[in-house]
Amino acid sequence: MFKNLGMPLPEDQEEAAEEVTAEIAKSRADIIEQLRKGLLNKRDVSIKVEEKQAHPLGAGGNNEQMMMLQSAFESMTPKKKMQRTLLVEDAIEVLVQEETDKLVNKDDISQEALKLAETNGIIFIDEIDKITSKSQNSGEVSREGVQRDILPIVEGSQVSTKYGAIQTDHILFIASGAFHVSKPSDLIPELQGRFPIRVELNDLTEDDFVRILTEPNNAMLKQYTALLATEDVNITFTQEAIRKMAVIATEVNQETDNIGARRLHTIMEKLLEDLLFEASEIPGTEITITEHYVDEKLEKIVENKDLRRYIL
Repeated sequence: MFKNLGMPLPEDQEEAAEEVTAEIAKSRADIIEQLRKGLLNKRDVSIKVEEKQAHPLGAGGNNEQMMMLQSAFESMTPKKKMQRTLLVEDAIEVLVQEETDKLVNKDDISQEALKLAETNGIIFIDEIDKITSKSQNSGEVSREGVQRDILPIVEGSQVSTKYGAIQTDHILFIASGAFHVSKPSDLIPELQGRFPIRVELNDLTEDDFVRILTEPNNAMLKQYTALLATEDVNITFTQEAIRKMAVIATEVNQETDNIGARRLHTIMEKLLEDLLFEASEIPGTEITITEHYVDEKLEKIVENKDLRRYIL
């Protein structure tokens, strides 16, 4: 496996079998022990690995056909091996991945994936209000065409993919849209009939914004805390400050365009704008964001209708 370290190579037609003496066996045992302890991780080693085939990028729908065609050719031609020089720790990962791939039957995985997609699949269509058509809109024809392209998939049809054909009869389709300047009845009747259950979601509340700011693993407060930590600046937020940001987000959404949780991005950017700019000049600093700090940075903008519309 590791040619430069005296490790046994895999059986290969190109390399003759080696007689293993007691001295060689002891040398191999010593090297294996060093590998386990990580003492050889930074050593270079030459290994033979399967050459990865680059998938060409096609245009439009031809891309899928090109990938399927290339996959067929790859299965018919023997895999080439190439010599690579890597660090021992990287070489181990490459070889483990290569051996793992050999244990996996990709055909079985593809068939199981197709079966799961057909029986338990969920397709979420966002911004469906953007393809509604009205007589006064110049893009009526093209938008209606998009709806008619979606219709057979939602109704149930066979769709070709690089992994095989998928029947969409039992796939759950969910569509959503703000419908600020249009309404669901602007969709073509056939498509409306395929979405019989309609629900209206409530606007985000202050409590919702507080949870969005704090609970997710990649919550915005955690992201900004980690970002400033790269400059050795430790920042914390009080519960009052978090609640104040939630209140501001709710008010601005109610009085201007309701963009939901996206409002928090602009509020956080404006709130920490100066701090982010000066962070590199104040390493080792501990900063606490309080309710007073939030008021100081955002109060004037919130009170000015024009500023909050274009800044927040």
